[in-house]
Amino acid sequence: MVEIDSQKAVFLFLHGRMDLKEKAVNALKERGFAENKITMALPNKVGEIGDYMAMLWMPPNPDQIKIQEITKVEEVKPEGMIGLWKGVSKEDIESMPLE
Repeated sequence: MVEIDSQKAVFLFLHGRMDLKEKAVNALKERGFAENKITMALPNKVGEIGDYMAMLWMPPNPDQIKIQEITKVEEVKPEGMIGLWKGVSKEDIESMPLE
């Protein structure tokens, strides 16, 4: 397992599954993420290089959380639901069960 820096932000992508928010946050806390650093991903605000992304995978019926580290952030014109995240490059760190 990769060492998680609990002082860095983690942006949570639920892909419309708000019913799984509490379960996802609890799983991330068990993995070592600080609860006060977990925020819902919004299309108009992206993280910084070194921050984390956590997304429920695979939509529409996710059973795991994919953890990624942001490696690059480029300025882009927002597009649809993806918004500014279109300009974010990331690297997969690990996957973990949602349960």
